[in-house]
Amino acid sequence: MNQEINQEAKSTAPGTLFGVGVGPGDPELLTIKAIRVLERCPVVAYPRTRGENSLALDIVRRAGVDLEGKRLLPLLFPMTKEKEALRRYHDEAAGAVMAELRAGSDVAMPSLGDASLYSTFSYVLARVKKAGLPVQVVPGVPSFCAAAASFGRSLTAMRQPLHIIPAGYEGSLQALSLPGSKVVMKSGRTLPELCARLDELGLLERSSLAENVGLPGERMVPAMTRETESAGYFTTVMVWPEEKEGQL
Repeated sequence: MNQEINQEAKSTAPGTLFGVGVGPGDPELLTIKAIRVLERCPVVAYPRTRGENSLALDIVRRAGVDLEGKRLLPLLFPMTKEKEALRRYHDEAAGAVMAELRAGSDVAMPSLGDASLYSTFSYVLARVKKAGLPVQVVPGVPSFCAAAASFGRSLTAMRQPLHIIPAGYEGSLQALSLPGSKVVMKSGRTLPELCARLDELGLLERSSLAENVGLPGERMVPAMTRETESAGYFTTVMVWPEEKEGQL
């Protein structure tokens, strides 16, 4: 009798949500752990902005992850700034995931770059944790780290800070005057204003641009100018650390 009760408790135990960072685009940047978790989970909940296409899921497929027999659960994250609409979509996405978890299924949610860095996964994460359901996060390679590697440069220097700045927030241009290195995420739409501010601060000559890192249409601009052409959504601008005499 006790054995039957234990088996029943085990069968109704909730599943775990895994936020899986899949890197910026190059499928070879998926970690061994990311691949193992994606292949082990029976449900893969993938984010999409419109239609059925998902960049994160495409990266997973190009990495050769076996999705045969899995339940693929699309989660809609539309490109809108309307707060009430966003809250509704985030609630719906989290609700769909939690239904799978409560049914006892582990769910993997692939996320571009790292799952803890400006990720759509964060909206689901907050709601799932609030509901008391188990969550684990698998780190991934951020786009600016992949870009720095492609440029063959270091983003940091000893005793100099690194600032990660979202281009869309109100004080993003003012934040460029902070000491140390800067990474400006998703900066395509604000590039003309960004270039002007960098030039004003004397930082343009040590700034680089990376667009669609590891994806088709990748564009790398080692040295930016005021004439640097506008870029797409997945654009990162990096202001490199100041090189000091005698620095190793």
